[in-house]
Amino acid sequence: MGSSESSKFACILALILLLESSMQCQAQFSASFYDDTCPNALSTIRTAIRRAISRERRMAASLIRLHFHDCFVQGCDASILLDPTPSFTSEKNAPGNVNSAKGFDVIEDAKSQVEKICPGVVSCSDVLAVAARDASAYVGGPSWTVKLGRRDSTSANQAQVSSNLPRFTDSLQVLIDSFNRKGLSARDMVALSGAHTIGQAQCATFRTRIHGNGTDVDAGFASTRRRRCPATGGDGNLAALDLVTPNSFDNNYFKNLIQKKGLLQSDQVLFAGGSTDGIVTEYSKNPSIFSSDFAAAMVKMGDIEPLTGSAGQIRKICSLVN
Repeated sequence: MGSSESSKFACILALILLLESSMQCQAQFSASFYDDTCPNALSTIRTAIRRAISRERRMAASLIRLHFHDCFVQGCDASILLDPTPSFTSEKNAPGNVNSAKGFDVIEDAKSQVEKICPGVVSCSDVLAVAARDASAYVGGPSWTVKLGRRDSTSANQAQVSSNLPRFTDSLQVLIDSFNRKGLSARDMVALSGAHTIGQAQCATFRTRIHGNGTDVDAGFASTRRRRCPATGGDGNLAALDLVTPNSFDNNYFKNLIQKKGLLQSDQVLFAGGSTDGIVTEYSKNPSIFSSDFAAAMVKMGDIEPLTGSAGQIRKICSLVN
């Protein structure tokens, strides 16, 4: 075989190996991942999630947020669910999560139900990803096809929480940069922020905004919010992120921003004369576009650094490494 033919053969072999690698990667991370090994996994998770939200409507927002907080810290690997051990500190106890992140028991319950029918098959990270989708759909939000095949981390990284999660005081540019680092665009960021159409926030996170007499907050809105969030005290008092339809997943969040009624400073900066004003306006006028973009952004977020193949493990209990 001549050198020219050898080169051609080498190129063809390299291409075949590349295609095989790509096919294996797709097989490891796809919507059909459990079709053969645990065909009733998704329906079992859905039942558990619906039951939890029917008991506490706020849980829908908590589960979406829990998935978000997981994916932004060392990828979508269920590290946020781990309790502390002698070898690592828990992400649960980091600022931004402690006394704030909720839904751990709901994910644990859903996982235990799946373990009964398919022990050691479905990862906690996949349970969490599916739970976020089912939570959205249950309260009137969009649904989407969840890629499956994630595996669970064997450690957590508390230090990364504060450096990776957005803060309620962040400027627009800081938010854009934070999401860009995770492979998400400014449009993705605005769409995902729309999850604040449901859920609640603690007084400590919006006190400065409603007591600051700023030009970017509606005076009547601030006055109403001050009733349960005084200048001092009441840090844990809760207020709905969307005062109009707090329990329904819709586009009122964006209408609120245009009226200067965003509860958090990091909400209102999305409509404050900056580069995302047009996106907010578009979503406020067209709920179907917001719904479609939100679903697409959730899929992209679920793609952040998943563990697949032989990496990580399938935890039996989500809060504990096997």
